[in-house]
Amino acid sequence: MNKEQKNEVIELLKGKFSQYNNFYITDTESLTVEQVSKLRRACFNKNVEMKVAKNTLIKKALESLDTERYTGVYDALNNVTALLFSENPKEPALIISSFRKESNGEKPVLKAAFINGDVYTGDNTLASLTKIKTKNELIGEVIGLLQSPAKRVIAALLHHHEQKAGGAEVAAAE
Repeated sequence: MNKEQKNEVIELLKGKFSQYNNFYITDTESLTVEQVSKLRRACFNKNVEMKVAKNTLIKKALESLDTERYTGVYDALNNVTALLFSENPKEPALIISSFRKESNGEKPVLKAAFINGDVYTGDNTLASLTKIKTKNELIGEVIGLLQSPAKRVIAALLHHHEQKAGGAEVAAAE
């Protein structure tokens, strides 16, 4: 790869890192070509972009954007690296988890994840990343919480009203 090609890769990666608030750094070293294709398809189906690049180029792209912001992920740039870019913070974690279940393996290995400015390092963080709530899920929960007290009040009022009405009818029938 010549200098011009390297710069092209760096520019492409900078574009992706700027476009997405979430990316996962995975190690796909021991996957077969067939498995990598399968992983790519799984990502494509879930609107997750997968890019394989040299660690030095990934690091240069990140450093040229913001040295401080990405400090926590530099240590994860070793071996073979596949980057998973996603709008949804947990989608790559779900893809990795289900891919492992299907293949009964421990690959791909999660080296790090960068989620809205927070860095998660190590494969042991995968399970918790699958449980991250998306913005829409959080909004839904808040709406649910706001609705539930009103529903309870209405239900209580109706129940109270029915009891009163029921009691009056019994009195009238006597």
